[in-house]
Amino acid sequence: MWCRPVRPARLVASTGHNRYLVRAVLREFATLLPYMKRYRLRYAVGVLFLVVTNVGQIAIPQMLKIVVDVISSGSLSSRAIVIPLLEMVRLALAVAVGRFGWRTAIFGASRRIENELRQDLYAHLLTLSSRYFSRVKTGDLMARSTNDMMNIRTASGIALVSALDGIFMTIAILIIMFGQNPRIAALTITPTPVVTVLVLGVGRILGVRFQRVQEGFSRLSEHIQEALSGVRVLKSFVREKYSLGLFERINDEYRDRNMALVRVWGLFFPLVTFLSGLTTLLLLWVGGVAVIDGTMSPGTFVAFLSYLEMLIWPMLGAGFTINVLQRGAASLGRINEVLNEKPDIVSPPSPVRVVPEATVKIAGLTYSYEGAEAPVLDEVSIDVPEGSTIGILGRTGSGKSTLLKLIPRILDPPAGTVFVGGIDVRDYELGVLRGYVGMVPQDTFLFSATVSENIAFARPGAGEEEIRAAAELSTIDRDLAGFPHGYETEVGERGVTLSGGQKQRIAISRAILANPRLLIFDDALSAVDAETEELILRRFLDLRSGRTNIIVSNRVSTLAGCDRVYVLEAGRVSASGTHRELVSAPGLYRQIHRLQSLQHETKR
Repeated sequence: MWCRPVRPARLVASTGHNRYLVRAVLREFATLLPYMKRYRLRYAVGVLFLVVTNVGQIAIPQMLKIVVDVISSGSLSSRAIVIPLLEMVRLALAVAVGRFGWRTAIFGASRRIENELRQDLYAHLLTLSSRYFSRVKTGDLMARSTNDMMNIRTASGIALVSALDGIFMTIAILIIMFGQNPRIAALTITPTPVVTVLVLGVGRILGVRFQRVQEGFSRLSEHIQEALSGVRVLKSFVREKYSLGLFERINDEYRDRNMALVRVWGLFFPLVTFLSGLTTLLLLWVGGVAVIDGTMSPGTFVAFLSYLEMLIWPMLGAGFTINVLQRGAASLGRINEVLNEKPDIVSPPSPVRVVPEATVKIAGLTYSYEGAEAPVLDEVSIDVPEGSTIGILGRTGSGKSTLLKLIPRILDPPAGTVFVGGIDVRDYELGVLRGYVGMVPQDTFLFSATVSENIAFARPGAGEEEIRAAAELSTIDRDLAGFPHGYETEVGERGVTLSGGQKQRIAISRAILANPRLLIFDDALSAVDAETEELILRRFLDLRSGRTNIIVSNRVSTLAGCDRVYVLEAGRVSASGTHRELVSAPGLYRQIHRLQSLQHETKR
């Protein structure tokens, strides 16, 4: 009884896995198609130069064949030798020019693609909300923007060259060899199919191991970034040895993953070199006999030897191409993860682009963080009339900062709960809404730039007098007199060289200089002493008279000058009124006022 042969399960799985790998690589590289299309002319010119280079390389052994045959014939003629030699020089110049041309065109295109892709990645990151950055580490994003981009550049440059080069050279060389002596050509290239099988197997292993290397690099970047950002905490708790030990473990793991990759990659080259050596050995045996028998000329033998040496590169290039493409696909997959991330806070299809008035109305706002059991804000209602200064007081965790972030849509409020200028904030274009609101956050952030540049961040074209006026209002000008370069002093990364109070006052100057229609202070004076706070507030209220302001603080003295104060407790508004009304009524506000008054009296 005839039975259909059963295909071995291992072969089926292997073939299926290779097909999956090819589809996965092509799917990831689809991201690069628009970029490569923009530089198609450069790639076309580069391929043309590459063809010139390859033709010159392939033609040189033919000139060498003529010279050797003339010499071996014994009938030496200067003309018979000089003409091929001059032709070889001409071909060598063509190869040099061609090599310069394809390197400039193709590598230039890959560098430009890397530049544009990195710019697009950065621009996309700026559209993502804080929720995304709370679950993805900065070090990992840095690794994707640097190391992964380098692999993508290589895949869009040298991988294309090695692939085209290998295909063209292999086909051309085999045609020439089989055209000149089919029997010897067939015998000498018998080891090459083994290389093909080896390349396919190694390529699959390399893809998996390189993915692990990239993940290890991300972990290493994450740890370094976190440790250096918190170096003062490490030193203050004498935890340098702990951090060093953790770094050593992560670094060793990254080394081990690299070594696992290198062992496979390192084994591939000696094997290919050994197989290419077998082809040379076969030529010396079979071709040598043919030369002795007179069925092959010495020149043809030398040309065959040259072509077999040239075939080493396509064999090595095949493995190199697969390795680079696997690396590029793995890196592109990591980039695509970010690019495919959709921002959860976006402008509506037909956004409002004008804020009619500087009012804020919060009506029945209930807000919960993802995964939280209870809402952080529960049925909160607040009115902020135009030109008024409103205060908000509450214990830590009562929802004050969350409430403020909902106004400019740093966090997204439910529809119909937060209104600016009488219009739902979700109906505004994001840039318009956020440009309308100025905010001094509780967690002050300064850039690694000068004091002057940090103050002028929201208004890059501000004049020196305006910058100094803003610095005077926040009283930071008094401290600048003792700085080594005054306003041009570099503050270091995140303002590491400054105290908490100095950073807060620079942030206040920055917000004041922007002069927004709505200014929000989120406990922005917590690191400032009472005397300085009073001076800043007096100047601030005078300057912002007639403008809308929201001030969050746990200091009653800060809120005393507000038109109305709202008290938040456990995410709900427990009381509201003027400073005098709240001090007169029982509740949290009066308790904090009495406690702080007592502390003030004790200090006196």
